[in-house]
Amino acid sequence: MTSLPILKVLPEVIQTLQKRTAAVLIAEPGAGKTTQVPLAFLNESWLEHKKIIMLEPRRLAVRSAAQFMASSLGEKVGETVGYRVHMDTKISRHTRIEVVTEGILTRMLQSDPELAEVGLIIFDEFHERNLHADLGLALALESQSVLREDMRILIMSATLDAEPVAALLQNAPIIQCPGRQFPVETVYVPRHSDVPLEKATAAVIRQGLTEFPGDMLVFLPGVREIRQVRQEIERGGIPQGCVLRELYGQLPQSRQDEAIRPDPAGNRKIILSTSIAESSLTIDGVQIVVDSGLMRTQVFSARTGMPYLTTVPVSKASADQRKGRAGRTTKGAAYRLWSRTEHDFLRDRNTPEIIQTDLAPLALELATWGVKDPQQLKWLDCPPDAAYTRANGLLHELGALDRGGAITIEGKKMASIGMHPRLARMVLQGMAMGRSQLACMLAVLIQERDPFHKGTPGRDVDIETRMLQWINWLRNDADINQALLADESQLRRMLRESRHMEKSLGIQPDSEMDVKQCGLLLSYAYPDRIGQGRGNGKFLLTSGRRVELLQLQQLSRSSFIVAAVVDDRGAEGRVLLAAELTEAQLYAAHVKDMEEVMQVSWDRDLQGVKARKQFKLGGIILKDSPYPNPPAEAVSTALLEGITVEGLQLLPWSKSSIQLRQRLQYMHVLNSEWPDVSDEALLATLGDWLLPYISGMRTKNDLQRLRMIDVLENRLSWEQRKQLDREVPTHLSVPSGSKIPIDYSSPEHPALAVRLQEMFGLLDTPCIGNGKIPITLHLLSPAQRPVQVTSDLASFWRTGYFEVRKDLKGRYPKHYWPDQPLEAVPTRRTRPQ
Repeated sequence: MTSLPILKVLPEVIQTLQKRTAAVLIAEPGAGKTTQVPLAFLNESWLEHKKIIMLEPRRLAVRSAAQFMASSLGEKVGETVGYRVHMDTKISRHTRIEVVTEGILTRMLQSDPELAEVGLIIFDEFHERNLHADLGLALALESQSVLREDMRILIMSATLDAEPVAALLQNAPIIQCPGRQFPVETVYVPRHSDVPLEKATAAVIRQGLTEFPGDMLVFLPGVREIRQVRQEIERGGIPQGCVLRELYGQLPQSRQDEAIRPDPAGNRKIILSTSIAESSLTIDGVQIVVDSGLMRTQVFSARTGMPYLTTVPVSKASADQRKGRAGRTTKGAAYRLWSRTEHDFLRDRNTPEIIQTDLAPLALELATWGVKDPQQLKWLDCPPDAAYTRANGLLHELGALDRGGAITIEGKKMASIGMHPRLARMVLQGMAMGRSQLACMLAVLIQERDPFHKGTPGRDVDIETRMLQWINWLRNDADINQALLADESQLRRMLRESRHMEKSLGIQPDSEMDVKQCGLLLSYAYPDRIGQGRGNGKFLLTSGRRVELLQLQQLSRSSFIVAAVVDDRGAEGRVLLAAELTEAQLYAAHVKDMEEVMQVSWDRDLQGVKARKQFKLGGIILKDSPYPNPPAEAVSTALLEGITVEGLQLLPWSKSSIQLRQRLQYMHVLNSEWPDVSDEALLATLGDWLLPYISGMRTKNDLQRLRMIDVLENRLSWEQRKQLDREVPTHLSVPSGSKIPIDYSSPEHPALAVRLQEMFGLLDTPCIGNGKIPITLHLLSPAQRPVQVTSDLASFWRTGYFEVRKDLKGRYPKHYWPDQPLEAVPTRRTRPQ
């Protein structure tokens, strides 16, 4: 004990908290901070016999730390040192140090914001940045600021970036403590992408056992991988003198303790573990770590509003934590299933959970606290705005928040249950329906790893099947299908969880357990995941998301389902757990959320407006029927939408109306006060200039009755019409007597296409705009082909004409090509008469 590095800095930690109300302690793995720091404060005068609350990220670490501290005092757990975790509490009126999971602190603060009996809160392993740790710190800082200036807060970690935390605690002192000086050799054994994880891990396990002594701790991303590696080792034979142990959160406490304690027979232990053993836990005898380099984390999809579990590479900080497990009590080795180069590209630290997870539980806790805007509290990382807004939207849909964002009576009940708001609402509704026990069991089943399958792709996803098997198992029914049951010990633990929930809520057992109510109960928890069948196992959810069952099964033919668990990584989400919802149940439970919608829209196939009456629940249409007499305004709006979609070509543009548009655009170019009649401007302002003329019209054929020239002219005042005719004429009279239309298609360059012979005798270029704007002349051959383009007719007669004349005289010898064009008679014929 005297060799623990933390003992060297404990006096500094104690002195700091005598003077300040906050501090940050960075102690490397193996320093002993978890078990020594709380004990050191017991006799401090400022504590005034108040309690010390220490937060740990995992239940196993809570129990282990409490047991170690109690043992060092020569006491049993529950005396001076106790603990509180979900479904397991060991404290007494004498308890001064309570080790708790992070969510327990939130419950304590919600019930007593002053924390009158608490003098010090210790956040251990804060680098893990769990959602409840961030929330607990934010609420504790608020309590300290407003109600308890004397309360101390200590942040502890091995790999935390200390400066931002210290700044959050009003520049709290940072105390550094080195860890044990036991060397740990790092061995990189890169896994080839073609080699399955279980085979590569098993090979490295065998290698490590031959190269180094002691027990071995193997880090794997999840329970599935633990079992795969175990099977791979057992297939090749467990090495002599070794025993396999598993360690993960869902295991019964007795089996967790078995993994931590030395083997009674003295065998070497191979402990296959998730990240549960990454921090806050010393397993005596471990000298070898095998690190797969992977971890399982929940990510919230902003695209679909659904969370999903994904496997990602660990961070450098996590890899160092894992490596440190081998150097706690003696020297050791850490095998890493990646290369040195890959290690350089790992992110430095894990992404804080608050950045990437479902924020509905956080939003409900803040609403209970009385905070609508999280910016009112102090955070290391403030909850992202978009995710927080979505969370509030879900809480409103669940009935936990009112329209103003304040918590409702129902919301307070949901918060008091202490589970995800979705499941809390389902349990409350189950109590109201007289289906309390079924709702509790269903909530546990949803939260837990599925005990009724063995990882078979495309398996039956029906929750009713699982609930029926569980009930049969509960009744010792011989009908239970053992082929479906993957983990009976998990069923026993789930049953304890359900019974604990029923006891805490004062629930009596249901008179009957009708699994046909599963879909109805789940629909209260997942109103956004009620799915309408689209055939072949595909469903459209009320949220608008599309999901599918990978393999056709009985549930594939259901008209409605509730998709409780969805893998969201594909174009269409893959349903992992669901239950059927009958139409009668749907209408009985959710009729108040249904709405009758008038759907008046443009139909591209019909080239007209289609009117329907739809009865909808969110994004799914329950009933759809024709709407014979829709409001005229809605029809006109849909018709305008059709023109926007199809383009202005849907309107009947004649030559004269096209030319009028071009003339108006020419005037707009000269003077921006004139209306802009470009395609973009007309489409953007359809409601302003076209709406008055389309009353009673519904189709493209109806639109052909429009006189677009009248529509456009009506946009002008009487003075503008006169000015338009005066300055931008439609036609120009040429020397031959022809009246030729002017082309305004290029507003910057009005043009006149005229045969060269019709311009004989005219010296200067014709102008418009009160004689200020010369026309661009396209002089044509007798075959109406351009031979010259000019805006300077006089210059053309002097020079260009004679070159053109030679060519035209050769090609059109019968035509009149005079030597003096300004003295010649203009003609529309071959020769002047």
